[in-house]
Amino acid sequence: MRFDPWNPDFVAYPYPVYDELRRESPVSYFEPTGQWLISRHADVNALLRDRRLGRAYLHVATHEEFGREQEPDFQEPFWRVIRAGMLDVEPPVHTRLRRLVSKAFTPRMVESLRPRVRAIAGGLVDAFVEKGGGDLIAEVAEPLPVTVIAEMLGVPEADRHLLRPWSADICGMYELNPSPQAQHTAVRAAEEFAGYLKDLAAVRRVNPGTDLISALTQIDELTEDELVGTCVLLLNAGHEATVNVTGNGWWSLFRNPGELQRLREDRGLLPTAIEELMRWDTPLQMFERWVLEDIEVHGVEIPRGAEVALLFGSANRDPEVFPDPDRLDVGRVDNPHISFGAGIHFCLGAPLARIELLESFGALLDRAPGMSLAEEPSWKPGYIIRGLESLDVTTA
Repeated sequence: MRFDPWNPDFVAYPYPVYDELRRESPVSYFEPTGQWLISRHADVNALLRDRRLGRAYLHVATHEEFGREQEPDFQEPFWRVIRAGMLDVEPPVHTRLRRLVSKAFTPRMVESLRPRVRAIAGGLVDAFVEKGGGDLIAEVAEPLPVTVIAEMLGVPEADRHLLRPWSADICGMYELNPSPQAQHTAVRAAEEFAGYLKDLAAVRRVNPGTDLISALTQIDELTEDELVGTCVLLLNAGHEATVNVTGNGWWSLFRNPGELQRLREDRGLLPTAIEELMRWDTPLQMFERWVLEDIEVHGVEIPRGAEVALLFGSANRDPEVFPDPDRLDVGRVDNPHISFGAGIHFCLGAPLARIELLESFGALLDRAPGMSLAEEPSWKPGYIIRGLESLDVTTA
């Protein structure tokens, strides 16, 4: 098999291909997407921190100057939303936006959310166990982080069912060479979500509460587009990884029953287990960067205007960094995985994600000690954001 992100077999188990890339061609050009694949941990880690690369390039060049086609007009509403959030901008705009939002994600603020996260997780797991199981992703993994971020933002409970579909549709644009249908779906979702947030912000601007949207409406230096882009990013980033770490993680444990038994017998392993599950079957397999100045990686010249594809899933299985990398070890202590990224775009919500995962896995281990797989799951077709369609289990 070769690197083929549209092949279901590759998506299901890309790791042998990664191993070959790391050994034989750690920097290789992938013609179908016009990207340079970077597969070793040291290189991925270094390039994430290298300011000669960026998530965006429009602050230094036009599309034409970078040899890129102008985006079609119908995509404009999508990019207006996305490029107003901190993920797809560079300093100084990124610095300003991250500084404003990071006030809600200080260690003290995040830790104060733990009791509420624990209560939500416990309630979801109790209901799940009472009915004897079901789809762990739809009934536990998804509702937990969506509820947490919706409460932080101040989205009314009656509207929260709208958030996950909008997020999933928007994230479809991040896949490699998305289909025309996926592009139009993403644009529609971005327009609908932006309209909803503008209406909600208008209400909170006049009658502020204690939620994050209310706080953002009171910041004069934040434009309406930036407020919307920030909230969309917080929702998408605030739950996509957590959902897929939960689904992928439990599927990993079911495939490694000895490690699941270790975890059941020693709950003190839970913190290291969460980190190991993020490493072993990484939910975000690839993160892209634009080359803003010529760079060289392993003697390969990568010119300004090129795009590099940093293979997180490969980096997290690099034997130069992780002894016996293909073995799941819930007690692995030295675990410098890069599932949350690195550099200025390191995931702002990582501490909150860790709390959600600890509380979710802990509740399931406590209240469903005999949970087992009901049927083998299948993977969603997406590669960059890689997760299961569902995970059917029994708790009886």
